[in-house]
Amino acid sequence: MSKKIGVFVAWPYANGDLHLGHVAGAYLPADIFARYNRLKGNDVMMVSGSDAHGTPITLKAKQENKEPYDVVKHYHQRFIQGWQKLGITFDLFTHTHTKNHIAQSQEIFNKLNDKGDFVIKAEEQFFDEEAKMFLPDRYVKGNCPNCDSDKARGDQCETCGKTYETKTLKNPVSTITGNKPILKETSHFYFKLENYREEILEYVKQSKHFRAHVKNFSQVMLGEEINPRPITRDIDWGIPVPVEGWEEKVMYVWFDAVIGYLSASKEYSKLTGKDWQDWWKGDDAKSYYFIGKDNIPFHTVIWPIELLAYDRNLNLPYDVPANQFLNIEGEKFSTSRGFAVWLLDILETVDSDALRFYLCSIFPETKDSNFSKEELIARNNGELVAAWGNLVNRVLNFAHGRFDGKVPQPKVLDSVDNDLITKLETGVEEICKLYEAVKLRDALKETLTLTREINKYLDTKAPWTQFKTDPEASGTSVFVAIKAIDTLKNLYAPILPESSQKIHEILGYADQLFGKQVEKPGEDESYTVLSYEQENLVNRFKLSDIQPGTVFEKPTPLFKFLEGDDKE
Repeated sequence: MSKKIGVFVAWPYANGDLHLGHVAGAYLPADIFARYNRLKGNDVMMVSGSDAHGTPITLKAKQENKEPYDVVKHYHQRFIQGWQKLGITFDLFTHTHTKNHIAQSQEIFNKLNDKGDFVIKAEEQFFDEEAKMFLPDRYVKGNCPNCDSDKARGDQCETCGKTYETKTLKNPVSTITGNKPILKETSHFYFKLENYREEILEYVKQSKHFRAHVKNFSQVMLGEEINPRPITRDIDWGIPVPVEGWEEKVMYVWFDAVIGYLSASKEYSKLTGKDWQDWWKGDDAKSYYFIGKDNIPFHTVIWPIELLAYDRNLNLPYDVPANQFLNIEGEKFSTSRGFAVWLLDILETVDSDALRFYLCSIFPETKDSNFSKEELIARNNGELVAAWGNLVNRVLNFAHGRFDGKVPQPKVLDSVDNDLITKLETGVEEICKLYEAVKLRDALKETLTLTREINKYLDTKAPWTQFKTDPEASGTSVFVAIKAIDTLKNLYAPILPESSQKIHEILGYADQLFGKQVEKPGEDESYTVLSYEQENLVNRFKLSDIQPGTVFEKPTPLFKFLEGDDKE
């Protein structure tokens, strides 16, 4: 029976281009998982969008002497270019400055306020006397109050990942003027998170799907005292607070950004006619949140609390497969410091499937990993090209030339043939389990293992040699090999969608593995839908039933060798 799979992906700040840390941390894992579920026959809704309201946006706008929304529009379009070039299949990619999102956020704010979940408190906040303004969190830097790292921003430390009240930052400095700010009193709405602490702690404890580091981090956070958290701030860019007398303040981005998962689902529903509730209610609806590890508390604690407070009929996150960090030269990628490998840049020289293959092979699923251009080249040439690409090309080229471009008729299969068939059937089952557990790196590893088994089979059978003395035996070996390639094509497809579709068409199939893309404009400027409509919901993860006599095309090379920088 088809399941409703909600794939909810972190909202990137629209203040700079996407880099490989973003891609490996959340966006490529989400796409691979979504593609797997589409091929499995499940009904997928994959949504996200640009985060338009964070202080990184206003900082960028000040640097470039632009309005914040102009910055958002520019990078929103750059994000969409990156998704299209890398083959990221969002059903909806929006942003948080749409009328739809603003209305949804204000509705939730009003309901929680009416229920008494908020309290107004006067507080001291950093104020820059020269700039004559209160300083939002990202406008202050200093030393972390927990680990003393000097890489601490206003409300969260880049080194230890912990969040804290901005005014507890040590050695604070204004990022606007470089001056030491003073503390000045202001009033804000606070969310009484502690009202839901015990319930969310039990939810986290009962979760069977959270990765160890996700569960441990969340339990430690919930095991400590949770103080009320401010949900309004003194800036002029963001979602207006819907309370009379508070027009000059806006909602804190941590509160409204996660609401985007719900508002995007409702907008997707409006644009497609599908019912958003199908992905949010009931036991058959499963929601997966793809984020980086620095976003864990917002998705395992804060967002579940917001959902409980707003509507208990909505499902809490089923799984939050948060990845660790992808580093470069041992350091974390950083948009603000310009320390990164930029997605659009590397796609100028590396094909999308090659980049997807390499990144999947080093996904930081359980610990930080490191990007290496040399390793990318080595894995591309030694595994993608030499193992998989060469297998497909040598079998199909030989079969096309010797068997008139048709899948040959086999004789009775022998023990070697049947042994490979058994390994394929077992392998498909085990690899599907890995995909479903969001162990994507291991799914690729085991698919490569199956690829090597087919190559071993061909070394044993040697159909090119068999053909000289026994064409029928050669035809049997080729038939089994083509059956294996057709089977593996689907296992690789979530990771290698472009080349898998090519193989699909070479083998004579007329349909699209993932359905067709339909672009639909939304209601607001710079608002875009990238809808991948599935033609039919069918499970493609099974042993190929390709038939003898099927006409197929002569293949061309699927992948390119990559050259090192030092090649003359």
